[in-house]
Amino acid sequence: MAKDLPKHRLAALDAYWRAANYLSAGQIYLLDNPLLTRPLTPEDIKPRLLGHWGTSPGLNLVHTHLDRVIQDRDLDVLCVWGPGHGGPAVLANAWLDGSYTRTYPDVTRDAAGMRRLMRQFSFPGGVPSHVAPQTPGSIHEGGELGYALAHAYGAALDNPDLLVACVIGDGEAETGPLAASWHADKFLDPVHDGAVLPILHLNGYKIANPTLLARVPRSELDELLRGYGHEPLHVGGADPLRVHHDLARALDTALDRIAAIQREARAGRTGKARERPRWPVIVLRTPKGWTGPDVVDGEPVEGTWRAHQVPLARVREDPEHLRQLEAWLRSYRPDELFDAAGRPSDLVLSCVPAGPRRLGASVHANGGLLTRALPVPALEDFAVPVDKPGSTLHEPTRVLGGLLAQLMRDTEQRRDFRLVGPDETASNRLQAVYEATGKAWQADTLPTDEHLARDGRVMEVLCEHLCQGWLEGYTLTGRHGLFSCYEAFVHIVDSMVNQHIKWLGTARGLPWRAPVPSLNYLLTSHVWRQDHNGFSHQDPGFVDHVLNKSPDVVRVYLPPDANTLLCVAEHVLDSRDHVNVVVAGKQPCFDWLSLDEARAHCARGVGVWAWAGTEDGTREPDVVLACAGDVPTQEALAAAALLRRHLPELAVRVVNVVDMTRLLPAEEHPHGMRDSEYDALFTRDRPVVFAYHGYPWLVHRLAYRRAGHAHLHVRGYKESGTTTTPFDMVVRNDLDRYRLVMDVVDRVPGLSVRAAAVRQTMADARTRHHSWIREHGVDLPEVAHWSWSQ
Repeated sequence: MAKDLPKHRLAALDAYWRAANYLSAGQIYLLDNPLLTRPLTPEDIKPRLLGHWGTSPGLNLVHTHLDRVIQDRDLDVLCVWGPGHGGPAVLANAWLDGSYTRTYPDVTRDAAGMRRLMRQFSFPGGVPSHVAPQTPGSIHEGGELGYALAHAYGAALDNPDLLVACVIGDGEAETGPLAASWHADKFLDPVHDGAVLPILHLNGYKIANPTLLARVPRSELDELLRGYGHEPLHVGGADPLRVHHDLARALDTALDRIAAIQREARAGRTGKARERPRWPVIVLRTPKGWTGPDVVDGEPVEGTWRAHQVPLARVREDPEHLRQLEAWLRSYRPDELFDAAGRPSDLVLSCVPAGPRRLGASVHANGGLLTRALPVPALEDFAVPVDKPGSTLHEPTRVLGGLLAQLMRDTEQRRDFRLVGPDETASNRLQAVYEATGKAWQADTLPTDEHLARDGRVMEVLCEHLCQGWLEGYTLTGRHGLFSCYEAFVHIVDSMVNQHIKWLGTARGLPWRAPVPSLNYLLTSHVWRQDHNGFSHQDPGFVDHVLNKSPDVVRVYLPPDANTLLCVAEHVLDSRDHVNVVVAGKQPCFDWLSLDEARAHCARGVGVWAWAGTEDGTREPDVVLACAGDVPTQEALAAAALLRRHLPELAVRVVNVVDMTRLLPAEEHPHGMRDSEYDALFTRDRPVVFAYHGYPWLVHRLAYRRAGHAHLHVRGYKESGTTTTPFDMVVRNDLDRYRLVMDVVDRVPGLSVRAAAVRQTMADARTRHHSWIREHGVDLPEVAHWSWSQ
């Protein structure tokens, strides 16, 4: 049972909290005079007041009490700050506990360092107002709300000795992703995983409106949280000492319960150990903008939405605001908290943990320091034999599934690899992983269930937001993973991947942040083979979205067959600090390249398939047939075969693109090609007919600066979809082999007249196709049974 803290400990906690509040407010307002050694003047105030005060006192309170339990219990704790716009609070605490100075030695823990800390906040050349990558101890910015709890669970997975505290603001609690994240407790294994302690901070208001969970009856909130599988502990009020006392008891009670759950599960006992635990959650109610100005310009501020950002907005211009600011800052009694040199007093620091136990020094928040290279199995054990291009077929993702299964076996003891996805692992042909591990599951089971396991490392939940959040938290804390998803529905996490790319891009510029494992997407069940599900399942635009982002971070791969998929997978799983998007089919696909050929081709990222073209090496090609993606590659090669048969005198070059970023100029992307390389492959003045997996305008955007861009013609998906046959999908979007041949005839100078009969034959084949599928319901025999036999 939790015991009351003695008065001297409560006094120490209150002193630390007041110091953190003082530093938080100072960062929003002060350019100079950090210790108030003289009366404030307008010149001491920043010309632009930016930041968020309203949530900061609550965050400081949580940090204060986490420090105490870390110290008392020697805990390894990571905290995810959901209200990430409360950046001044987290920065203040990092400075107080010394971890900020450890990371940035010029921001010393004295008056000069305090001045730098305050001056740099939301200031040009300084640090952002959010809990950004620059903040020691952070893995979560919170600029966009909804993802804190998913990140926390991702960090706890396979971290059995880690406690992840997660502060959830009541504004964030209204978002859909956060609502789904409460279900993550059904996937947390108390034996192999750490614990997550959610702290729902209800201060009553968002930017301008009240928050829902702060306005429902306590009984209704308790029913909600218990329905999610948690046992709530309530703390609240506006009297600081009372709240300190109650929060200390609640934290001790919660941690005792967590320790008991883990102890019982890890002892392997029967009975309760087989039941899903009911983890504690703390509900903390404090006034928004607590300890700040009560009333400003005759309007109430503390405890209202007006405290959200800057309570006193005209301090430089309005003497009354300046007076109120000085009274506010002096109310914390800074002379008791800092000595004459600006160093925190012994009382303030008496509850601060030491060394790596400090929240700002958590090694888990700099996960690259913990990262180990994945033991990716030898590809030779899984590659498919290719004696002749296009003579055999395999399902690429099923082949990859064998490799992932072995990877699961090889990481069984170290437990630093997870596969996540929205209930589609088997649908995406990756079910071989179930031979090595099950699907994580802590809820009830039935005899008809398959592959469920309490210690499973496949994470399936029908919420892409939760999958993304888990994997972000997992990789940022130093582990590896793969997110498998239907191509059309990965758009659900567009905004989440934006935030993650921005985080990685910023972190790459910080020398103290070690590179972390990349976040890897496998997008399958893609646009060209969603003929059975129809238009709603047909959207290849995620690639466009990602390629708008930082070139230092994003990579996009379209392997055309099973062996190239293996090579791409080996590369992305070994990479760091990237977001890798791999698009590959799950349906039977022709095998074009042997493993050695695939390795060389993937290393180049783009290359000529000489065996598929008709160049003789004595002259430039008449036309380049380019392709990217498995179905476009098949259609381009079928078109090349038709050209070989009908126009044998035509010199055709076939170019396949695996790495889409190779199309960019070298100045725009690390993988980009120099103009001389690009021109050597695609020529400067010959027509290029490009069969592309996604929206055709993306290729134009990537290549618009090339000398030969005027001769580039791209075929791809153009929003013409329905439930139909596989080949009809490409016909409807003018990506089919017959249309590609017609494009060649139309664009090679002089060929439109000379090869008019060939063009007509191709057009007739398309007409015949339309009639055939409507009568027979399947594709033309010459299409369905086609193979490369040149």
